[in-house]
Amino acid sequence: MVFYFTSNVVQPSAFIYMGKDKFENEDLIAHGWEEDVWFHADKLSSAHVYLRMPEGQSWESITPDLLKDCAQLTKANSIEGNKKDNVNIVYTPWSNLKKDGSMAVGQVGFKDQKKVKRILVPARENPIVNRLNKTKVEKFPNLREEKDEREKELRRRQKSAQLERAKEEARIAKERKELKYQKEHAYEDIFVEDNLHSNQDLPEDYYDDFM
Repeated sequence: MVFYFTSNVVQPSAFIYMGKDKFENEDLIAHGWEEDVWFHADKLSSAHVYLRMPEGQSWESITPDLLKDCAQLTKANSIEGNKKDNVNIVYTPWSNLKKDGSMAVGQVGFKDQKKVKRILVPARENPIVNRLNKTKVEKFPNLREEKDEREKELRRRQKSAQLERAKEEARIAKERKELKYQKEHAYEDIFVEDNLHSNQDLPEDYYDDFM
């Protein structure tokens, strides 16, 4: 089971989700999207909360209000962290998560510590948590299938973009070829034999006007 939340502090609304337990967290780790940003209570057990960013938007551009929503939701879903004040929440792109066979179920590391940020949550803010919980929806998605479909769509769009680029390059190449031909043959019609005249072709009184 995966829990889905909606944050309306940004437009369009933001899409947040998390697993029910550590076993589902494993699936979320394995089948995350490039647009996903991962949140977790620092040095405490908590839910793995994911924010799905709009495509093409950097994870570093999360607005302060949306960042607060994600951090409050993460704190609220930490048994220990929910009872404490001044809890740090770490967040990083899903692509920066590292998982190997030596790690326990639900445990992750980071590929690059420089891509890990922290936000301090001084205390639980019930209005924020309650607002998000009102949007909570429980689903049983096939995460692998969703990821496969997503990758197929990305490949299709990439192929389409490549075809468009190839068409544009071919159009530009054709225009350049035609322009080059025009420049190289611009004076040909002036020098064709039918357009050339010698003095012998002039009438007898041609020079009289100059006398």
